[in-house]
Order: sequence, then structure tokens, then C-alpha cells
Amino acid sequence: MGRKQLVRDVKRAALARVENAARTVEDFQAVIKLWDDLDENRERKERANEERRDKMPLEEGRKKDGLVFPAPFDNPTEQAALMGDFIDMIYDNANEIWQLVEDWDVFFELKELKDRQKEVLFLTAVRLCTPQQIACYKDQTDRAVRKLLAATLAAIRSKLAESIREQIGVGMTDMTLTKRQFLEWYENQNCDFYSAKIALDNDKPE
Repeated sequence: MGRKQLVRDVKRAALARVENAARTVEDFQAVIKLWDDLDENRERKERANEERRDKMPLEEGRKKDGLVFPAPFDNPTEQAALMGDFIDMIYDNANEIWQLVEDWDVFFELKELKDRQKEVLFLTAVRLCTPQQIACYKDQTDRAVRKLLAATLAAIRSKLAESIREQIGVGMTDMTLTKRQFLEWYENQNCDFYSAKIALDNDKPE
């Protein structure tokens, strides 16, 4: 063992001397070739110890019988749990959706929602379900789901905009650009809505 270590140290020192002595393009190309040779030797030794398998893609093997990678290994939540991180798994439910955000204003608005509002928002934003899928799951019409989702988002946006206005009014120094942009967008949306409503009211026959 000591002799092998001595040989490795001598080779490492020789390579270091070649690197330090390099001055021209040809010298640096020679150094690169030495490193390429070392990498090829390392990869050859690694390949000699690798277990052989057929040329079937890993995805096909998993989908066919699950013998290559069990299905949970493809799920980020399951991967985190296998490494001892259970936070995502603990809060992976509709009633804890407010635990999945970092902004305190959004945090409190989500926490105050009703259970059915949390559920439709969780299925839409986290599980990426369509209104048709949620309607099938809840045994409702997709129109009812869309109506509930729209009302939930409108309530959240209204309270959040009010909170941001108050924070701007008292001159909060940590007001983020994202919140200012949201408030500007929200006010423009309301302005467009009221303008359209006034136009419709004016067009009604007397």
C-alpha cells in the first residue's frame, strides 16, 4: 500500500512540475493531453466495475414492470421523504395550503379561506387539476367549480390589494416590486371592469 501511494505521489508531483513549467501553446496542449490520458484511465477502471445491463431505456423498464426504478423514486415528494425530509409530505393537503407560501400577506389570506375554497385552490394551483377533473372528483359541474375558483381568487386579490395599499400608505420599507406590480395590475383590471360596466349601462335603452 505504501509503495502504491509513493508512486501516485511521484506522478502527481511530476504532473505539477509540467503544469508549472508550461509557457507556450504546445506546452499547455501537452498538459491537456496528460489530463485527458488520466481521465481515460479513470473511466476505463470505472467501466470495469460497472454492472452491465441491456440497452432498454430506464423509463421503459420502470413503466413496464417497475424493476429498474420503483415509481415513488420519480416523485419529488417521495424522494425528499427517502432522504428524511417530510415537510412536503406533511403539508401536501388542501387544509395546509397556507403553509406552502412564503409571503405573510398571502399566508394569512389563504389561512382564512373556507375549507371548500382551500380545496379547489389546492387542486388547481398545486395538483394542476382542470375544472373538469375537480368536478368529477367533487361530483359537481365544472361551471360550479369555475365559479367557486373565480370567487376565491377574487376575494384573495381584493384583500391582498387592500393590505398592500395600507402598507404603502404607512411607508413600509420592505415593500417588494412584485407587490407593487400586482397592485398596479389589480387596479387596472378593476378600472377596465368598471369602464366596461358603465359603457353597458349607457347602452341600455331607457
